[in-house]
Amino acid sequence: MRPDEFLRALTQLPPPLHDRVLILRPYTRATRCDDCQGIGDAVHLALTAAHYDELTSAAELLDTAERLAAAHTEHSGRKADCLPLPDQDRGRGRVIRWAKAAGPLVAATDASWKGRAGGIGYVVSDGHYGLLGRGTGRLDPTGRSRVLVDELRAVDYLLTGYDEVPAGMTVLLDSLTAVRYLHRWQAGETDAMPAGYSLRQRRWSDKPTLVRLAEQVAHRPDVTFAHVKGHSGHALNEAADGLSHMARRRREESFDLRPRAHALVDAFLRDWHANAVV
Repeated sequence: MRPDEFLRALTQLPPPLHDRVLILRPYTRATRCDDCQGIGDAVHLALTAAHYDELTSAAELLDTAERLAAAHTEHSGRKADCLPLPDQDRGRGRVIRWAKAAGPLVAATDASWKGRAGGIGYVVSDGHYGLLGRGTGRLDPTGRSRVLVDELRAVDYLLTGYDEVPAGMTVLLDSLTAVRYLHRWQAGETDAMPAGYSLRQRRWSDKPTLVRLAEQVAHRPDVTFAHVKGHSGHALNEAADGLSHMARRRREESFDLRPRAHALVDAFLRDWHANAVV
């Protein structure tokens, strides 16, 4: 259940059920904890029952959820596995008008850093796009190759947007060094990492981002990674560059990100499809 769906369901509940569900809301988020997922499932079933005016059943399901939550907290506390997983759809969108566009599938990725704020972005010729901002701190695993690492993170962000990366996709980057790493990984050199990149265990995932990316591209010789000169008027590269800058700026400024990103992608894709040259 998406956050907007949850909130809409919450507003339809009578006050006693509303308050109980609100307390249990943390369990409705995806985690690696089976107990938390079981509690969340009971809450979702309660919301479904309430939607069909089965308020007695909804209350009984919430009784179950509360009992499970109390037992879970008593026996194990809130351990690391109980923390919400990152939202894989965060920052992603699509300009639907380009979904049926003809031609090969081409994507571009880019990264931007200024001071202590960074951003990554990608755009695909079929209208998909994504942008994420990030900061830095004492435990930041990026290392001294900050821009290079984020160029590669942008590729990972693109590829993880698909359940299965489309066969034959071309991915364009304006960092020649990043392209070289991707080619080395495709050739099987998956241990090669940018200087200073930390391989310590991550809190949110089983593997560091670049390790996961290296292993993925090693098994995808059909995906082409190519260099494109930055700031040369290439529509997809300019779109990805704009998205990464927008994500970085959003870390420090307040503005409505999604409509701006959507309009930017639409404009550059219009240019791309009118003059498509990889």
